[in-house]
Amino acid sequence: MARTSPRTRFDSAQLIRALSALVATDVADSRQSFADRLGQWLDFADAIALCSALDSPADTRAPATAAQPALGDEFARVRGALLESINTDGLLTPGKARIRLPAPAWHAGTEGTADYLPYHRYYLAHQRDMGAAIAPLRASLRAALAAQSPALRQLAALDGVLDQAFAPRERSLLASVPQLLGRRFEQLHQAHRSALPAGAADDPARWLEPGAWLHTFCQDMRLVLLAELDLRLQPVQGLMDALNEIKRPQ
Repeated sequence: MARTSPRTRFDSAQLIRALSALVATDVADSRQSFADRLGQWLDFADAIALCSALDSPADTRAPATAAQPALGDEFARVRGALLESINTDGLLTPGKARIRLPAPAWHAGTEGTADYLPYHRYYLAHQRDMGAAIAPLRASLRAALAAQSPALRQLAALDGVLDQAFAPRERSLLASVPQLLGRRFEQLHQAHRSALPAGAADDPARWLEPGAWLHTFCQDMRLVLLAELDLRLQPVQGLMDALNEIKRPQ
């Protein structure tokens, strides 16, 4: 598989590593600092809200005495359900699938061309599933943190501002993931077609056999989905860690 040149700053993220391993990209190294690039993600209103969250005075009300233990169970439930949805596709892996992996098929309008559109839709369905499950969990964790102490209330407010400010850019960037996977799909399919003996008939029914090109693609797609889930859960895990800190004996 084609790989890009090693980079040291943001390529440590699991999702970026997974995509870089599958699709050759030629991206110029940015000369901007992290702060400059971060500033481009925030408009004037976002900057004001961020300053307000950082400069808010400490609240003198007595904090709650205990965190909400049910949130730990809810975090585990949401994460487990999303992992199960990705790992049980109903086609390559047995079990009842919430989102079923499409069966292989030719493109309806182009003879000899495999159809990527069903897999694009499959990936988008998983993205919608992740967003719908993780957003309310993150909001519940913010509410729980805000009830604990002035410092944690400020952390919850900061997370809320950053979540709102970065959401449009995050959606835009994550929307490019299935497009990159489409390039991997075409690369594998073309390699498969080129390897067919002259005059040999191709059979979509065999594309999902272990080691076949579409089987390889589906395994790659699953790894990317798992990496995206890990990325989406990182801020939630951070809030969960902060909430768990107050439970530890001093």
